[in-house]
Amino acid sequence: MNPWVLRTLRTVIAVALAGSVVVQAALVALLWWDTDRPPTGIDVSLVVIGVLGVGTLQVVGVCIWRLLTMVRAGTVFSPRAFRFVDGVIGAIAAASVLTFAVAVVARFANHATPGDEVAPGLVGLVCGFALVIAGVALVVYVMRTLLVQAVGFEAEARTLQSELDEVI
Repeated sequence: MNPWVLRTLRTVIAVALAGSVVVQAALVALLWWDTDRPPTGIDVSLVVIGVLGVGTLQVVGVCIWRLLTMVRAGTVFSPRAFRFVDGVIGAIAAASVLTFAVAVVARFANHATPGDEVAPGLVGLVCGFALVIAGVALVVYVMRTLLVQAVGFEAEARTLQSELDEVI
């Protein structure tokens, strides 16, 4: 793979990870310091979901960083890569659950705060978005299955090459 692409992607991931830490700190700080009233259960729930959601993005970034390291070393087609792909799948699945949790919190916010209702259509859209995120996790799982096949083919190719070397 082109080294320029690897360096650029690593730079993007590094900036995104640094920015995500700032976002997490700002979410928590704003909950307590930038309100005229004490935080409600809904406020705390949304901040926890937000911090955990950003955490899922951080896990994906770190796993992709590790996979890029393996690409550069030429070892991405090895069983070691599976744990990083599994990390991406788990983080995306967790993001889907957290997105659905936003819909649940919004649904209960309709009854907890008069005058500050959330439109039922918006709750439905958030549920649909959670479903789409779950679909992305399934697509990455399919890609993992392809990686397993590629690792198997590479091992078989090495075996055949060694047998051919013995014959020659």
